Amino acid sequence: MAADIIVPTLGESVTSATIARWIKKAGEAVAADEPVVELETDKVTVEVNAPAAGVLSEIIAAEGAEVEVGALLGRVDAAGVAAPIKEAAPAPVAGVHAPQAAPGPVGRPGVAPLPAAAKLIEENNLSGAAIQGTAKDGRVSKGDVLEFLAKPAAPAAAAAAPKAPRALESREERVKMTRLRKTIANRLKEAQNTAAMLTTFNEVDMSAIMGLRAEYKDSFEKKHKGVRLGFNGFFVKAVCAALQEFPAVNAEIDGDDIIYKKFVHMGIAVGGASGLVVPVIRDADQKSIAEIEAEIAGFAKAAKDGSLKLEQLSGGTFSITNGGVYGSLMSTPILNPPQSAILGMHKIQDRPVVVNGQIVIRPMMYLAVSYDHRIIDGREAVSFLVRVKESLEDPRRLLLQI
Repeated sequence: MAADIIVPTLGESVTSATIARWIKKAGEAVAADEPVVELETDKVTVEVNAPAAGVLSEIIAAEGAEVEVGALLGRVDAAGVAAPIKEAAPAPVAGVHAPQAAPGPVGRPGVAPLPAAAKLIEENNLSGAAIQGTAKDGRVSKGDVLEFLAKPAAPAAAAAAPKAPRALESREERVKMTRLRKTIANRLKEAQNTAAMLTTFNEVDMSAIMGLRAEYKDSFEKKHKGVRLGFNGFFVKAVCAALQEFPAVNAEIDGDDIIYKKFVHMGIAVGGASGLVVPVIRDADQKSIAEIEAEIAGFAKAAKDGSLKLEQLSGGTFSITNGGVYGSLMSTPILNPPQSAILGMHKIQDRPVVVNGQIVIRPMMYLAVSYDHRIIDGREAVSFLVRVKESLEDPRRLLLQI
């Protein structure tokens, strides 16, 4: 009895995906709920599990193909038996010469190369018929292609360029953009083309926050079972407080309407294996610093190991990005549509500043807010950023809600 492997529901507004790779090959045994194929959407990578135990009897959609939700990817034969593994040929005995098989096109005629090999053949514009396959059933493997690429040029090619001492290694590499990278590029360009985007800057003295953190980080971590006290929690709380005062910064444009949000779903930009992603803290305005720090730590870990869920990446109303972790001193963050504003944090650096008429050294950070001028006036954007600055320089404001 065959069980179909289909493209699952991929989340809000996601209707299609690209097959990144088949984890299992046709003929291999699979367990129920074991990952068999990996899909790449414009937001995240998703593993599709086997619907039943048995043998992956058929692969219908090849690697690199674009598939829609509900499309058939392959089939699992619940009563099938895994294909037997062929034994390696015995080693030759001295003085005895085994008959040599004539090389054939891609192993056997009509046998497709393995997916990784096919991708490499396409990227290097090779003729598959020229490569001898050594994998099961005579299929061409990725190793076969790499070995072929490493071989010196054919005599005919050498004769065409007799003065060249040897083939020169390519100085360029052409790689197709991932679906995630293409989506990031399109969305950022969309933000530039659509929004009337401006950026306003300010700087914040981080002395108070750093002092609080140094004094309470150990007791905070102990009380909250390993959750570390960082800077992000303070920034999220300061932004949430400022958004209550300036609701247009948390709004979005929908046609001829402005939608004001009476909640804050805070997007936090984190670096992942495939690029920058922005998971969302739901109802951040209702959460404590400890809850916020715990969620951000979970996001960072999930982004690195590729386990972020689609529902974690949608619905944000405002975003924060921290270029300071990479050493950025100042930048102009770009909007994350359909949001109307984004806060950029930067590197903390000791600088001389004037305090009460005296020049002192303080840990300073530049802040930047990029905003859509169609919905947010300059006065609102500047006032919003000043309010964030004031809350960070005097965290007691957050407790007193002033």
